[in-house]
Amino acid sequence: MKVLHVDINHPLIIEQFSELGFENHEDYTSTKEEITAKIAEYDGLIIRSRFTIDADFLDKAKNLKFIGRLGAGLENIDTQYAKSLGIYLAAAPEGNRNAVGEHALGMLLSLFNKLNKADREVRNGKWDREGNRGLELEGKVVGIIGYGNMGKAFAKKLKGFDVEEVICYDIKGGVEDEHARQVGIMEFQNRVDVISLHVPQTELTVGMFQTEFIEKFKKPFWIINTARGKCIDTQDLVSALRSGKILGAGLDVLEYEKTSFEHMFTDDKLPDAFQYLVNADNVILSPHVAGWTVESKLKLAQTVVDKVRNKFC
Repeated sequence: MKVLHVDINHPLIIEQFSELGFENHEDYTSTKEEITAKIAEYDGLIIRSRFTIDADFLDKAKNLKFIGRLGAGLENIDTQYAKSLGIYLAAAPEGNRNAVGEHALGMLLSLFNKLNKADREVRNGKWDREGNRGLELEGKVVGIIGYGNMGKAFAKKLKGFDVEEVICYDIKGGVEDEHARQVGIMEFQNRVDVISLHVPQTELTVGMFQTEFIEKFKKPFWIINTARGKCIDTQDLVSALRSGKILGAGLDVLEYEKTSFEHMFTDDKLPDAFQYLVNADNVILSPHVAGWTVESKLKLAQTVVDKVRNKFC
């Protein structure tokens, strides 16, 4: 197997591929067009999120047998077309699910206990105990939308917090386990105090969290999003935060990601909705790092190696 690596990952992936007899080539700087021009030479491709793998690219990849993506989702790959060509797709949600579960829980605890707000105030000489009185997870109903690897990891982390119940909603049936009970959307919307999103980015999930959907929830709620930024309409989220329908938000992902995000600051064009999130005490933001730990870097690489080995060796 001749494998092209276009994103820098943990070195074990190259080390272990070499042990399997694979020939590894690294190209972390060429443009997509330059990669496309030579992809026919390769049996395998290892990528993270550097560029999209579309039908045109796949048509040029005449000998490609597998694509390994060191991440949870495959939304940057035309999966249907790749599968029609017989290309094996190896994503690695097992590699960073624990990291995502911990990050989601950390965001929720920080929101409930106003840790970011309290920290800023103490650093600035303000000692306000009553204004930073927190909430407890005990007795709350936590709802998870999307009960795959990430959702299950988050539910597992909630063990020991004495929540009233963890419930989950998923378009697939039979996904519940000992950590969460699967329910229909009406029960979900009637009962939850906290929502954590763990869905992939698909046609069904892009923009799913918008005003019409939000208003169907019986109680005001807190929301955590460590999934994909485009699943939440930012303007509608802000409207719900202003009205009190949403009590607070922990957002590891945003509609504005990487380049578009950075350009907003360099061009001095912050959207009003994002400016609100920046200034809000009941919002915590992080730069898409929920699954980005020292440990997950290794686990992601090992997961892809294991899947490729089991398939081809």
